[in-house]
Amino acid sequence: MSVIKDWDTFLWPYNQAVKELKVKFRALRQGFLTKGEHSPIEFVVGRVKTVDSIKEKMKRRVISPDVIESDMQDIAGIRIMCQFVDDIYRVVDLIHQRDDMEVIEERDYIQNAKPSGYRSYHMVVAYTVYMPEGSKRLLAEIQIRTLAMNFWATVEHTLNYKYQGVYPEDISERLKRTAEAAYQLDEEMSSIRNEVKEAQKLFTKNKGKEKS
Repeated sequence: MSVIKDWDTFLWPYNQAVKELKVKFRALRQGFLTKGEHSPIEFVVGRVKTVDSIKEKMKRRVISPDVIESDMQDIAGIRIMCQFVDDIYRVVDLIHQRDDMEVIEERDYIQNAKPSGYRSYHMVVAYTVYMPEGSKRLLAEIQIRTLAMNFWATVEHTLNYKYQGVYPEDISERLKRTAEAAYQLDEEMSSIRNEVKEAQKLFTKNKGKEKS
């Protein structure tokens, strides 16, 4: 059982980190668009784990309260969606270049998909928030994926509530097939990315003319 008494106080810096990171990545996207360039970031969402979810993971992973801040890396979570697979690696490079966060760990599930078919790029960063009593360095997980990967992962996550990760063989095979189909879609879209980017530039340019 957790000995953390005041969960609101414990989670406050994580909520603040998510808010700040969303603002920073959305500003990065806007910076590309303002210059009339293709943005590797399509949109950004974030969340802080619920108390029940944290307690469940502590029990399942046997994580004691005194090491929760270092052993549970996804209390604060950011998800960045991209149009193309190449955009994912561009975002990864951009994160590495920043001096307001430090990459602690990264896992490439795009080139090395999980057995279920899951694909995404995961990064764990150390980020500093400033509280009334001083600065606090905490961990946040950043997941970077294409829209197709995100659609598949959302469906798989929903099914997991029903099957608790133990899928019937036919469901498991279908998930693997649909994961591969989603990746093939990404590959096909990547093959025409130059045309898509050019169309986006024309759209942005014409939209600017309409406002003027």
